[in-house]
Amino acid sequence: MPTLTRLLIVLLILGALGYGAVYSLATFVEPREREITVRVKKDGFGR
Repeated sequence: MPTLTRLLIVLLILGALGYGAVYSLATFVEPREREITVRVKKDGFGR
């Protein structure tokens, strides 16, 4: 049973670290606005 408890604790810690990384990226990183231009080929239209 100690190995199962150790496994669950390690998985819980890894999950908490992952959640903390996603939360910190969503909170502290501000996206920059920029212009985006996408060229669309006319070959696929009109068929």
